[in-house]
Amino acid sequence: MQLTWLGHSCVLLSGTKKVLIDPFIEGGSAAGIQPDIVAVTHGHYDPLGETVALGKKTVAISELAKYLKAKGVPVESMGIGGTIRVDGVSFTMTPALHSSSVEDAGAIVSSGLAAGFIIGMDGLTVYHAGDTGLFSDMKLIGDLYHPDIALLPIGGRYTMGVAEAMIAANFIGAKTIIPIHYNTWDGIAADPEIFKKSIERTTDLKVRVLQPGGSIEIGS
Repeated sequence: MQLTWLGHSCVLLSGTKKVLIDPFIEGGSAAGIQPDIVAVTHGHYDPLGETVALGKKTVAISELAKYLKAKGVPVESMGIGGTIRVDGVSFTMTPALHSSSVEDAGAIVSSGLAAGFIIGMDGLTVYHAGDTGLFSDMKLIGDLYHPDIALLPIGGRYTMGVAEAMIAANFIGAKTIIPIHYNTWDGIAADPEIFKKSIERTTDLKVRVLQPGGSIEIGS
């Protein structure tokens, strides 16, 4: 499987299927990707991104799924703690500590809870934490799902910062950690190299710092 970080929290998993998570690309577009499945962690404008324009089968929490369905998007709804399979890809929805709402016609509409995803495809497991603060049940996510890769926000202000993400990485225990949700704007500026050096100096975990558009191959 190939994993591509497209910037901010947008990640493309390319294997048996193409799964696009939180399709917001600052200064760019996901229009040419043609994913098979889109997964959206919560209702803010940045994770939602181009979900409606793409019009692909989308996995989202039930309240957000209703909003997307009304916009003509084919949806698979689910709730936190649940697991579904979509075209052979498994999605388990995990908690995230964050708010979630949609702005629609000038009104703020609740879109359920913010979430993360455990995604299983081609014998590999990826944890996308979504926009979240640190929470101790990340230990359970590691114990239950044993992700091969963990995608963790480090930008601070709206999510965990570097220090909290270091603790999260230890809780989860994925062998490879990729930082996301940082340096898109000044308000979430962070140095991923500090994150990398601090983790690799004190644990056996590895951090892969990608540039927007950069990819890694994940072997089974």
